[in-house]
Amino acid sequence: MGLAYLPEDQVTTCLADGRLVRVLADWCAPFAGYHLYYPSRRQATPAFSLLVDALRYRG
Repeated sequence: MGLAYLPEDQVTTCLADGRLVRVLADWCAPFAGYHLYYPSRRQATPAFSLLVDALRYRG
């Protein structure tokens, strides 16, 4: 037994089949998505561009 603070998309199936139970639902703020701040005046590296694409098109 224990408590975990996890993103809902990681535990959706466990919640649906009853392996996990949501507690303190009134205290859970909705997650609007990821936010990424970066300087737009600098040339982005290929690795950074891949990260931005991965976060933008995440499931």
